This record gives sequence, C-alpha cells and structure tokens, in this order.
Amino acid sequence: MLKDNLNYVMKKVCESCHKKSLNVDDITVIAVSKTKPIEMIEELYNNGCRDFGENKVQELLDKYEVLPKDIHWHMIGHLQTNKVKYIVDKVALIHSVDSLRLAETIEREAAKKDCIVNILIEVNMAKEESKFGVYPENLEKLLREIHTLSHIRVKGLMTVAPNVKNPEENREIFTKMKNLSVDIAEKNIDNITMSILSMGMSNDYAIAIEEGANVIRVGTSIFGARNYNIE
Repeated sequence: MLKDNLNYVMKKVCESCHKKSLNVDDITVIAVSKTKPIEMIEELYNNGCRDFGENKVQELLDKYEVLPKDIHWHMIGHLQTNKVKYIVDKVALIHSVDSLRLAETIEREAAKKDCIVNILIEVNMAKEESKFGVYPENLEKLLREIHTLSHIRVKGLMTVAPNVKNPEENREIFTKMKNLSVDIAEKNIDNITMSILSMGMSNDYAIAIEEGANVIRVGTSIFGARNYNIE
C-alpha cells in the first residue's frame, strides 16, 4: 500500500512539474512520519525515501536512534527552545523557526556541538491566529536580526497554508510566498539564501509545486490517516 501511495504522489508531482516545465529532481518530497511506526518508515526507506518529517522532538529522537543514519530528518513542528539541544546535530533541516529567541537558542546549542544547522523561517502568510510563524511584513526584520548567527544557515521559507476543502483556495497563499521569497533573495542579506520554499501538504501539494514550492510535506497521502491518540 505504501509503495502504491508513494508512486501516486510522485506521479502527481511529475504532472505538476510537467505543467510548469520544472525538473522533478528539484522537488523534495518529505514523508511526514509523525505518529507512524518504524516498520512503515522502513518500508518507505526500502522504496527509496530518505526525507522524513516529525513534529515532536522525542518521537524524532526515538526514530533517529533505530533507523538508518542516511535518513534526512526534518523538524516540521513547532520547536520549543528547551528541546533544541536534543536535535541540532541530528536534523537536516528545521522548518519552523519563527522568532529571534528560537534562532539564538539554536545558535547557542549548535555552537556547543560545533555544528551548522540549516533552518527555514516559518511565515504565517494567511495570518491565522491558530498557527505559528512570523507575519510576512515582519520577515525582513527577523532575518536581519539573525543573519549574523554563525552556526545557522537560513535556507529559505516555510508556510502551513489554511486547511481548505478546495486546494485552489490556497493558490494565492503559495503565490504570495513565492513572491516573498524572491523579494528577500533580491536584498542579498549575508548568510540568507532563498533556495528552499517548503509549502504544500497532502491536499494541496500539486498546486504548491505549480506556484514555486521545491519541498512538500506529505503525510496522509503516503501513510494514510494519522493516529492522534499516540503521544
């Protein structure tokens, strides 16, 4: 089942890329494995998946310890400052940095472990009160505050679009995110690159790719419905 689901997602990715004359090899599909058991991750790993996303630090750590070390782990959920020290040397990318305080904590813990941490800035483009993320008008200020942190590399932006029935409703959000990414890139801020645009999930990843995403975070469409009873 998982292999079929993965193949279907990749087929849709290819269709979106073809529509916009994009290279499918430039798209990273993160299998969002939160609450999913080791066996399912291993099955996907054996079918070529190397990028997996978690939103809880302890679950990421538990899986990191027992799964192959060439997996690229992505911290995609809200990250508490007191949990940073556990993952700075274990994740390929932290998607959810949205404050100077969190960035400074990552810098401090990365310095202790002598590592460089790649991060994305989470933008609350739709300005939903229930979501984390810096508002777009405050993004440049935050970037100029953190660009001097030597153990952090800002690789781009991430957003969580609204949960809508018709994915077309999010197209405007994705377009605005792409435009914001281009605007920031043109400012040439030291230590800030906009090479990654992480947006789009199971219900809207095809549209996100059409509007500029090169990283998508897909859970349900690959793994099936999540078990929210797992802590």
